[in-house]
Amino acid sequence: MGLIAWLIIGGLAGWIAGNIMRGGGFGILGNIGVGVVGAVLGGFLFSLLGLSSGGFIGSLVTATVGAVVLLWVIAKVKTG
Repeated sequence: MGLIAWLIIGGLAGWIAGNIMRGGGFGILGNIGVGVVGAVLGGFLFSLLGLSSGGFIGSLVTATVGAVVLLWVIAKVKTG
């Protein structure tokens, strides 16, 4: 059940981040990939700041923040 939850949260977080950063999603597999990597990045960033979140909504917020940061970094690397 944990893997399914990760995939659902990753897909939602990737879709939300895609809409925030570029105005669209990346397809189901792209959204999941961006969201899962974003969840790891978001968890790392939140721990650096001393923040913690729990439950589905907290995990979704953490993953979305991480995915937005990931997409921002990728955009900066691509442009320059």
